[in-house]
Amino acid sequence: MDKKFKLIQERKKQKLTQKDIANILEISLSYYSAIERGIRNPTLELAKKIAELFNKTIEELF
Repeated sequence: MDKKFKLIQERKKQKLTQKDIANILEISLSYYSAIERGIRNPTLELAKKIAELFNKTIEELF
C-alpha cells in the first residue's frame, strides 16, 4: 500500500478529520493535508508526533 494512503487509513480508523489532526499537532490544516497527500514531508519531530498519535512507528507510516 502506498504510504501516503496509510496516514489516511489510520486517521479514518480513529474517526478523525484532517482538521482534528492538524489541531492536535498544532500545525496548519494545509500542511497536514499536504503530508497526507505525499506533497510535503514532515520533519522528524513531527513524524514522531504523528506516529505516536496513531500508535505506530515512523517506519510503519512513512
